[in-house]
Amino acid sequence: MRAFFGVLACSLTVLSVHGLYSASDDVIELNPSNFNREVLQSDSLWLVEFYAPWCGHCQSLVPEWKKAATALKGVVKVGAVDADQHKSLGGQYGVRGFPTIKIFGANKHKPEDYQGGRSSQAIVEAALNAARSLVKDRLSGKSGGSDYSRQSSGGGNKKDVVELTDDNFDRMVLDGDAVWMVEFFAPWCGHCKNLEPEWTAAATQVKEQTSGRVKLGAVDATVHQGLASRYGIKGFPTIKIFRKGEEPEDYQGGRTRSDIIARAIDLFSDNAPPPELLEILNEDILKKTCEDHQLCIIAVLPHILDTGAAGRNAYLEVMMKMAEKYKKKMWGWLWTESGAQMELEASLGIGGFGYPAMAAINARKMKFALLKGSFSETGIYEFLRDLSVGRGSTATITGGALPKIHTVEAWDGKDGVLPVEDDIDLSDVDLDDLDKDEL
Repeated sequence: MRAFFGVLACSLTVLSVHGLYSASDDVIELNPSNFNREVLQSDSLWLVEFYAPWCGHCQSLVPEWKKAATALKGVVKVGAVDADQHKSLGGQYGVRGFPTIKIFGANKHKPEDYQGGRSSQAIVEAALNAARSLVKDRLSGKSGGSDYSRQSSGGGNKKDVVELTDDNFDRMVLDGDAVWMVEFFAPWCGHCKNLEPEWTAAATQVKEQTSGRVKLGAVDATVHQGLASRYGIKGFPTIKIFRKGEEPEDYQGGRTRSDIIARAIDLFSDNAPPPELLEILNEDILKKTCEDHQLCIIAVLPHILDTGAAGRNAYLEVMMKMAEKYKKKMWGWLWTESGAQMELEASLGIGGFGYPAMAAINARKMKFALLKGSFSETGIYEFLRDLSVGRGSTATITGGALPKIHTVEAWDGKDGVLPVEDDIDLSDVDLDDLDKDEL
């Protein structure tokens, strides 16, 4: 996606390479390599901004964030993550829009969302309030209470790592609907001991991020030698991925919690349903879909009288296949009938290429690109692929804002019906009288 927006202005390309902060700032640049050490294993309270260099709101926040960091120096730590570059960290904390600010307090693995203003004064006040709460909890003995008593030294809940055995493995892993990442370990193995806090912390985060659809388990291969033999375990730790009905796959990624979580999120995305394809029935649908996603894909389909239900369903099926293919992008997908939303068509310059038509909208930048190829799987795939790698032309939405949207009835799934014309009954008309009038 960064490449798509990079074509809009050269300055954005520079920002995407260098980020928004430098070593001379009091804002601490965070990444997967230092995040655990600096934030999660720290006793300090942290305010962390997750940003994308191309994001206009993020660029506007920079001076205020720097000012707040300087004011809070030595009291509260202020950091920033380029979540466009380090997607694993953004995914780990459910970041869906930019900028997202989170407060990492007593329980670092359950940060709070910052909901305050974007001025330095508002940020500082929120940080000080969070610090007061943290100190108050420590005075009352709450810090390190029930949450921490259930956590391993790495911060996760040990119960979130499922203990797998010869007795329960087939039932839970092979016959269950979840995707599993399973560690085969030996208690005496030093590498296994080093992995344990990372695996435990990742298990807790993965459980929350995927609502339990991806699970992390562990097998003591020295006890359950039948399982170890079945899957050819020769060294420790060995991690395998199990999908229902498929052969297990060796995990080849890194051994930090961020690496493990990133792979789990990918597995979740692979097995998640495609995004919903919505008909534009009112303003709320368009606004929410486009503002909640980096990109929304809008199709304007021919009138139902021109295609019938079969033709329309064929176009919708193409869109759903593309939504499936690009579901990891977390884009929004919308459609409307030609003529139903004329202001929308006009703002996007749709109509010159006929119907069906398609546009990709970046609501944050109020920029769009039009599909100029065929409305087919190949044509749409090439259109979206080109945008993703920075090719293709873009333009500003007419008026610089999302257009007015009319409230319309949802398509009932049926063929269109021509309007019925009233029949003229001539039985009561005296044609002789009409002839006389004409004379």
